[in-house]
This record gives sequence, structure tokens and C-alpha cells, in this order.
Amino acid sequence: MAGQAQIIDGKAVAEQVRAQVARDVANLKNSHGITPGLAVVIVGEDPASQVYVRNKGKQTTAAGMKSVEHKLPATVSELKLLELVGELNRADDIHGILVQLPLPKHIDAAKVIEAIDPLKDVDGFHPVNVGRLSIGARALVPCTPAGCMILAKTVKPSLEGLDAIVIGRSNIVGKPLAQLLLAAGCTVTVAHSKTRDLPAQVRRADLVMAAVGRPEFVRGDWIKPGAIVIDVGINRVTGADGRDKLVGDVAYDEAAKVAGAITPVPGGVGPMTIACLLRNTLEAARGVAGDVG
Repeated sequence: MAGQAQIIDGKAVAEQVRAQVARDVANLKNSHGITPGLAVVIVGEDPASQVYVRNKGKQTTAAGMKSVEHKLPATVSELKLLELVGELNRADDIHGILVQLPLPKHIDAAKVIEAIDPLKDVDGFHPVNVGRLSIGARALVPCTPAGCMILAKTVKPSLEGLDAIVIGRSNIVGKPLAQLLLAAGCTVTVAHSKTRDLPAQVRRADLVMAAVGRPEFVRGDWIKPGAIVIDVGINRVTGADGRDKLVGDVAYDEAAKVAGAITPVPGGVGPMTIACLLRNTLEAARGVAGDVG
């Protein structure tokens, strides 16, 4: 019915994920004497990255894990950063390594990602994890796509047989999300800026995953009545009152009148990213313990 979209509360779902992780961390400590350790490396003084890293640290500690931060100046050499990654790869008390992106222009991000031990790659960006995901093997999965899947399944526990569209083809969100949807039994369309008649493609979809990075790009009349809409976008725009506000890639007010369920921005996908990072760190530590339950 018009105007009756279920609002998918990402904060509440993320809280449930974190609570489960904390219980599993306690069990791992008791059964194997292992405390999962997450090392976050931040290069430079980007304010948004600093806030994000601070939140990661707090939530890691709250889940009973060890949290380590390495802050490096923006002028650090690529070699020095790679040396630090090597040290963390060898550290027995560190199970997850995350190098905060973006990196300064003089550092090759791909080289840094490939230097991380795939078993400690809690971002899920290493080519080995990307490849394992693509063939349906066990892998550390990128956090934001993993969070999107959890949110969609709160509405419909089995996504099998659904027509799904992913708008965006980035290595961080769009591509891994398409792989996860395929694994869940969906029929998947990956759309992007070159897609012809994008509105018509979206109207066919039972499940819309918007990750295009353009504010309110997906309009309400693109949405199939009753569809599940997961909005990955976080865009800062100036509102009618002259104040900055955050909006997603979907025109929320329009889409909420048509969709069956929709994530808000903020408060939808965002909180899930750190929750899934904690889950990945736990999985990495379990791998070391030989406890992959």
C-alpha cells in the first residue's frame, strides 16, 4: 500500500550483530584462549576517516576484542607503509588488518591491499578473497555488501528467485554485492552510468541495491511496488534551509511511498559496515583457532 514501506532499522540490526559477535568472542576466549585483534592503519589527517576509525576502535573494544591503531603522517613513504603491513601480517595477536582508504596519491592502494595477508584481510579487498567470493568459496566478504545482505534478509529471509538490481559496479560495493546476490539465488542485473533506460531496468527488480554515489539519483517512480530498497549512498547536500544534510542515492520520500521496505539514510546501511567488520575479525580469529563454526 502507498506510504506503508517498512523502514529497515540498520542501527537496531547492527546492534544485534555486534551483540552476537561479543558472545562469540567470549566463547572463543574461553574455548581457545584467543582474543581477536584488529589493527587499523590510518594515513594522514582526513577528518571523516578519523571519526570512522575512532568509532571502529570503540566498537572493537566493546565487543571484547583487542583494538590497535597506527596513525601515520600523510607524507609517509609507500615502503614504510608496506613494512608496517608486513609486521602486522607476522603479529600473532593481530587477526584483522584494515588500511583506511583513501590513501595519499603517492601510495599505490592496490599494492598495499595485496600486501595484506588474505587471512587477515577483514575488508575483503584482497584479490584472493575477491576470487574466492566469485567462485562461492569461503572468503572474508567486504563489509558494506555483507551488511546489505543482512538487512535485505531481515525483510525476506530467503532471497532465492528474486530479480535483483545493483546500481553501481565498484570493487568495494557493486561487484561483491552482485556475487553475494548470485550466491543467494537471485537473478542479478548490474547497472551503471552506461546502462540504457535504467528506470525500466529498476522497475523490474524485486530488490534494488543502490550504490552509485549520486544524491537521490533513483526516483520513486523507478521502484516496483513492494520492492525491497537498500540504499548504500551517503551524500552530503545543502538542504532548502541552507544546512548540510545526508541523503542517499535513492529519493527516499518518493521511494518510501512505493517500496515494500527501505533503508533510511542515515541509519540504514552505515551502521552495518562496522558491525560486519567486527564479524570478519572474529571469523579471521576463528580461522587461526581452527574453529570455523
